[in-house]
Amino acid sequence: MSVDAIILAGGRSSRLGGVAKASLLRDGRTLLQLAIDAARPAGGRVIVVGPEVETADPVRFVREHPVFGGPAAAVAAGLDALRDGVAAEGPVQVAVLACDMPDAAPALAAVLDAATATATATATAATRTDADGWVAVDDSGREQPLLAVYRREALERRVAALRASQPSGDLAGVSVRQLLAGLVLRQVPIPDGGSADVDTWADATGLGVVTAVESPAPTASTTPNADPEERLP
Repeated sequence: MSVDAIILAGGRSSRLGGVAKASLLRDGRTLLQLAIDAARPAGGRVIVVGPEVETADPVRFVREHPVFGGPAAAVAAGLDALRDGVAAEGPVQVAVLACDMPDAAPALAAVLDAATATATATATAATRTDADGWVAVDDSGREQPLLAVYRREALERRVAALRASQPSGDLAGVSVRQLLAGLVLRQVPIPDGGSADVDTWADATGLGVVTAVESPAPTASTTPNADPEERLP
């Protein structure tokens, strides 16, 4: 079964001096391309929420509303794009992946395996699973909600509820925790390092990530990696 994917590739990259994370390189590929390549085996459509750039293969680009509105707003924009012109029988699951994790491919594969195995078992049993999502959990026990697979209907329900509750009608400033509140999530252990993200220049150096022009990186920050609430976009 196929799974659509929403890749979060926007954000201010303030701890990188404004250098777009999506444009950084690892072994000749941008972090965005690495994320796209990680999502392709899922077999569904790929939506990138972020500025449009050249990629190795065609994907659809959209922007969250408002721009820089946060990861929850980006997920909502991705869901809107997936809904455009698609029949109700489209993929029932959607992967969500931030583009700043260069080693995410094996981790996403593990999460996809868990999600699709559950969906297959559910279809065989003719009963719906109680899980609304499958979230990567690293070796420290920390959940990674931007490296996950969710039931599309569950995410759309939460987006609709939050939009209805916001005076602005959008998800600007809404946290990922708020977006996922009330959903039943299953943890999926992932390979070591699968969720390591580029949040500072020190992170980039440690993960072998460089700028496209190979100029010396700004002085490395010692600020710890950001919480998912503060990350892309």
